[in-house]
Amino acid sequence: MYADGKNVRDWLYVIDNCEGIDAVMHKGIPGEVYNIGGGNEVTNIDLTHAILDILGKDETSIEYVKDRPGHDKRYALDIAKAKELGWSPRHDFRSALKLTVEWYKKNEKWWRSLIKCRKDIKY
Repeated sequence: MYADGKNVRDWLYVIDNCEGIDAVMHKGIPGEVYNIGGGNEVTNIDLTHAILDILGKDETSIEYVKDRPGHDKRYALDIAKAKELGWSPRHDFRSALKLTVEWYKKNEKWWRSLIKCRKDIKY
């Protein structure tokens, strides 16, 4: 966890992201910019606690590290133009987070194989 974990991000389920991209590709105006976001601004520490809750783990699993220089405190998106195309996220944050955690649990062999060569990641 970077620093105090109070950095805010907008979280979006992968299926909603793909559907948003598809809407822009098929209905958007070439050259225009469309932000695809979930409208789920959550701090990193709150997200971490939600994941730990799903996994049945406690705060002792969190490893805090020094924040990186120039790290943005908040990323925010205005998704109004994407919504004008008829798109909006369909999945609520909590349900989508649980689906995501369950996917990673069921596919551990696959994703672990992707990080074998990374000496900086502890698992």
